Amino acid sequence: MGRVHEGFDLSGRVAVITGAGSGLGRSSAELLADAGAAVVCADISLAAAEESAAIIEAAGGRAAAVVADVADRSVHQRLVDEAVRLGGHVDVWLNSAGVMHDDKILDIPEEDLDHLIDVNLKGTLFGCQAAGRAMKDDRGGSIINMASAAMLVASPDVGGYAMTKGAIVQLTRIMALETGKFGIRVNAVAPGYVPTKMASRYFLNEDGTENPELKELVLGAIAKAAPLRRVGEVDDIGYAVLYLASPASSYVTGQILSPNGGVAMH
Repeated sequence: MGRVHEGFDLSGRVAVITGAGSGLGRSSAELLADAGAAVVCADISLAAAEESAAIIEAAGGRAAAVVADVADRSVHQRLVDEAVRLGGHVDVWLNSAGVMHDDKILDIPEEDLDHLIDVNLKGTLFGCQAAGRAMKDDRGGSIINMASAAMLVASPDVGGYAMTKGAIVQLTRIMALETGKFGIRVNAVAPGYVPTKMASRYFLNEDGTENPELKELVLGAIAKAAPLRRVGEVDDIGYAVLYLASPASSYVTGQILSPNGGVAMH
């Protein structure tokens, strides 16, 4: 086994991924499994979680599906228990579950703000707490939080979303400081625009179906604004997660990794 393979090898490790039923979470689950990890696929949709787990198992990996509303604090201990059942411990935890609302700051309804805080911020915090407790008395591990380029640049109409993602970054830094002595690394990934289901709202018809012409127009405009002249793909983010989950990043903690095509530089 060469040094590069060893650096990214997750054999014998167990990962928990929330929001694993689609998009960035599913890509990350597949890539971590391909690197050798057993994966607990958690999602608010059990069918979606089961589909992700089935994809991993069909490729020869090990996975389990769990229905999980991350806003429910009690759910996260169940995810720890499932990881222990699957592989004996928790080594990697990706808080990928999230929601978005389109609201201007002056008009954001309290119910939208509450939903953003409950899922994006509290859900990430609860996941960090459960993962940190499981890792603290074991052998350390890697916690990865999904932030967003929306907190790096001022983006109109998603202020509430951006605020919660900004809070996730500060949570990441403080937890990295507090848990480093236990061998726990805590980092964030701040993706640029990727046309996932959550981000497809900009090119949908009124009935919820995709509008191909509008999609081409929207994605073209977004790509033009990026130095790399393209939008992201789910695996662009998944590989960033893989790096932070793997031994290759063993000296990295408290950082923001930003695969965003150059739209935000920091």
